[in-house]
Amino acid sequence: MPRPIEGRRRGASRPPLGLAARRHAAPTQARLLAARVLERVERAHAFADLTLQAAFARSELGARDRAFATELVYGTLRWRGRLDHGLRHVLERELAALEPGVLTLLRLGAYQILFCDSVPASAAVDQTVRSARALGAERATGLVNAVLRKLAQQAGAIPLPTLADQPQAHLEHALGLPGWIAARWLAALGPEQAAALAAASNATPPVTARANRTRITREALLARVVERFPAARPCAFAPDGIVLGHGGAPASDPAFVEGLFSVQDEASQLVVELLAPEPGERILDVCAAPGTKTTAIAERVGATGLVVALDRSAQRLTLVGRAARRLGLDNVTALARDATQPLGDVPGVPFDRVLVDAPCSGLGTLRRNPDARWRICAEDPGRLAEVQAALLASARSVLRPGGTLVYSTCTLSREENDDVVAALLARGPGLRRARADALPAALRPLLDAEGALRTWPHRHDMDGFFAVRLEQSA
Repeated sequence: MPRPIEGRRRGASRPPLGLAARRHAAPTQARLLAARVLERVERAHAFADLTLQAAFARSELGARDRAFATELVYGTLRWRGRLDHGLRHVLERELAALEPGVLTLLRLGAYQILFCDSVPASAAVDQTVRSARALGAERATGLVNAVLRKLAQQAGAIPLPTLADQPQAHLEHALGLPGWIAARWLAALGPEQAAALAAASNATPPVTARANRTRITREALLARVVERFPAARPCAFAPDGIVLGHGGAPASDPAFVEGLFSVQDEASQLVVELLAPEPGERILDVCAAPGTKTTAIAERVGATGLVVALDRSAQRLTLVGRAARRLGLDNVTALARDATQPLGDVPGVPFDRVLVDAPCSGLGTLRRNPDARWRICAEDPGRLAEVQAALLASARSVLRPGGTLVYSTCTLSREENDDVVAALLARGPGLRRARADALPAALRPLLDAEGALRTWPHRHDMDGFFAVRLEQSA
């Protein structure tokens, strides 16, 4: 992790501050930005990545400070359960009794004390107190100082529940999961696998790219980028995929700007592999934004094919158009539509293939979106399953006889995955699962007994996805 910039600008010159002046000095801007982002994520249930990007756009932070602010935001969200466990041991009141902004600051300081080896505990305490003062919480500075100093002194002596004796508490307090997710994963996977999944969900994921096959091969792309991404290597399963590693700035890389690749997790790429688009086909993507799967499909169907991209949000659809232009794809038509409603008037009906990459709880992408674990609640998977069923009903109605329908999610929830597919198949004849021997051979190590694609962060070092290929009777 980049070392934070603790003091004045490089090259600046000024006399040492006295004690009184130091008490009122400003915090580092990276910490202050992180505190504001975390407060908005907590208060407004905002998406951490979008909030962080917007904050960076308004700031003048350099690359090192941006990296530090990102680490503070994502790390505090990933390990919030563990941080709260530590804070409970040194607080004389319940966490719920604290003002939300003060609790956010305590978590931010606790993350630096417990997880940031490059930040001295004294600096973590001091900078959090300064942040409280800068954010208008002067009255809380004494509490923040006392609690974090006590945490720094006692951190090594705070006991953590063990997996063997208290598996649920271990997943919550040692590995940072909300209680309802911990309970579900334990019931579905057992203690060892649930703990491995939780640990993998706290890791920083590698950046993965997809070569634009209309412009370059994977091998040629790898040769282009390996100097800037020394750890780059081919993906294990995705034929166009390259794991770039954990460093670098892929979105500003010359090859990205030239439209030679897109940033896309390997599991997401495999959904398109399961769909298996062919040149010249008409394909519908009913939940398209931001367009990573849409453009992957468009690269495969070629100039004679058509991809219709639907999304409820006209604003998010602009991302699809932007990506298509960068990649040199002119076979994509983007339409703002609610795909739970009838789609008979969409241009291209009937379609050879339809992709329903449905909105879901996102429990398979917690390592990439750590805020999701605190934004999603236990009732959401069941509520989302109703939306997913409506999307599938609309998608099936515009599929040609003999056509292919792929349903996918980035969650691990049975009610959003297996149960949704079972309910669709139970509604009547005419739609069936594709035969396992008809699916791409490269995917077979990732298929379950019924032919469903399942990827896991702790087993495959990719996002957790579920996908099923269904076929319409001719």
